[in-house]
Amino acid sequence: MPAEGRILYAEHAQDILAATLNLLHSGDPCALVTSLNIEGGAARELGSLAVISGRGDMIGYLSNGCIDRDIINHGLAAIDTGQLKHLRYGAGSPYLDLKLPCGGALELVIDPAPDIAALEAALARLLGRQKTVLSFAGRDGPVQIEYAPKPALILAGRGAILRTTAQLAAHMDFELHLASPDLEDLASLEELNPATRQSMTTPKAAIELPIDSYSAVLLVFHDHEWEQAILMQAARQHPFFIGALGSRKTHAMRIERLRHVGLSAADCAQIQGPIGLVPSLRNASLIAVSALAEITAKLPPSQVRSSSS
Repeated sequence: MPAEGRILYAEHAQDILAATLNLLHSGDPCALVTSLNIEGGAARELGSLAVISGRGDMIGYLSNGCIDRDIINHGLAAIDTGQLKHLRYGAGSPYLDLKLPCGGALELVIDPAPDIAALEAALARLLGRQKTVLSFAGRDGPVQIEYAPKPALILAGRGAILRTTAQLAAHMDFELHLASPDLEDLASLEELNPATRQSMTTPKAAIELPIDSYSAVLLVFHDHEWEQAILMQAARQHPFFIGALGSRKTHAMRIERLRHVGLSAADCAQIQGPIGLVPSLRNASLIAVSALAEITAKLPPSQVRSSSS
């Protein structure tokens, strides 16, 4: 029978692993699906994950809707038999009635009995902001896929731009960290379940910034006195992006002040301004889209195939 379950479009490996472990620990049968090979175009990247529950729900996705229902049916069959299953769609596939509009071919493995200890260890590393490697059973031997932590956005500011940017970033599945001197702003964003929320009491007060190479730091203050301490800390910790709201003139003055208080030219050069792909915007929603698009363009690689045998 065709699957009638829901498809929940989670994307990052961290979320799929957490969902898989929740099902396994609760005793619900499930199957973990992984893309092991891509030829030509594809809707998702190599190593993309999804989990299928015994009810026919899928968390994650492997296509743009063209084959996910069929994958669910194969996943339910694997759960019933308890047997590992390999699938190929596209060129060379036995499923001639299922086309991949993007062309090429996609190879998947469905595992109805994934290694719980391996998944737990991988999830712990990702939550600890470390890369991890998982091994999957390919047709011709084990395939190792390396996964990077979820991209984090450390967003500081106040007002409409802060709120709009935070909401959009949450929908884009960033790990969200918020800082603001405005308690009302922070309270309004509580429903987004940010990883951290910090109240800034004075412009010079130190705050905890969980910065690593998978983090972007974005400042959206109109009152720029709140920026200096954060920018100095961020520039010395080398996230993949640092940006601050303001005009070219404002940015030049910002950099001059940072150099005056001892930030090196190399560290200052990391700080982007004006932010965004589109200059001189005055609408909070458009500024948010423009800034997050710039950050997206600079995201580090999320996962790569490291080896197969």
